[in-house]
Amino acid sequence: MSADVQNPSVVRYMVGAAAFVVIVAGMKAASSILIPFLLAAFLAVISAPSLFWMKRKGVPPGLALLAVVLMITGVVIVVLAGVTTSIAAFSQNLPGYQTGLQEKTHELALSLERIGFDLPDNALQRYFNPGLAMRMVQNLFTALTGVLSNIFLILLTVIFILLESSGFQTKLRALSADPDTSVEQFDVIAENLKRYVAIKTTTSFVTGLLLMIWLAVIGVDCPLVWGLLAFLLDFVPSVGAISAAIPPVLLALVVGGPGMAGLAALGFAVVNVGIGNGIEPKFLGEGLGLSTLVVFLSLLFWGWVLGPVGMLLAVPITMAAKIVLENNESTRAVGILLGPSIKSSEPVSEIEKDEES
Repeated sequence: MSADVQNPSVVRYMVGAAAFVVIVAGMKAASSILIPFLLAAFLAVISAPSLFWMKRKGVPPGLALLAVVLMITGVVIVVLAGVTTSIAAFSQNLPGYQTGLQEKTHELALSLERIGFDLPDNALQRYFNPGLAMRMVQNLFTALTGVLSNIFLILLTVIFILLESSGFQTKLRALSADPDTSVEQFDVIAENLKRYVAIKTTTSFVTGLLLMIWLAVIGVDCPLVWGLLAFLLDFVPSVGAISAAIPPVLLALVVGGPGMAGLAALGFAVVNVGIGNGIEPKFLGEGLGLSTLVVFLSLLFWGWVLGPVGMLLAVPITMAAKIVLENNESTRAVGILLGPSIKSSEPVSEIEKDEES
């Protein structure tokens, strides 16, 4: 045992693991500061292309930055106003929704008993609580509204990030032993990250907008809440689409019965399959993706470290880490492991053919 501890590689891994634990503990303790910073970085990455575009068109840098900040401020204020109003109405009606769901659960239990399923008393109500989904939605938006209410700090951080972005290449060139390679690598990382965030944000916005319109047309309460929930959870592959559909479908069941619930579920299926499996892969490509296991683990990890907002930011953060790792020779293997399954292009050997037959 002592020989293993004295091994330099073992010591290095132990020190690395200890450092990781300390860093994670520090992030969890500083989550109140870290969450606004991560949101600011996310907003800066989204708005940076607009800033650079205006500069290329000859707009003075100060005026371009002011226009971007005013645009972000306007969007955040509109979202906060709409969400605050909708969440207030949703919270006011939440007890009624939960009562209606309990009644539907009781009716389901009676129906199961009629066809021969002998359930213990209140077993379905104990193990299947649909009202919990509604409560989780309320908690998520309450946490998000609390973070966005500190808009001044977030906007100030966005301004400083955008101001530093133009001069970062000069600093990187001065610090690096091989300036051309370092700057080229940074450009690749930044371009891939901006491309991913821009395309994913656009497709998520279209997803949320279409679902909000559809739910409003069929008469589901609080369509703005469900549209925003679909937009946020669309950043989470596979799991997000299902999680975003459950609360509005349950609400449609309470408000309008099985017919409305079926229409709501149909809308989610059509929009998510059409955009998630058709449009989005065409623009993102297969290279910008994550393993399903990595997505699930990142949700658990960042949700534990940063709370509900961390779960929303989990995939963008992990995607950024994957892009950085893939574009570094020493860590490329780790980046590939974080990605989706690779389809083998090698021919099938005769032994494999015999085994398959």
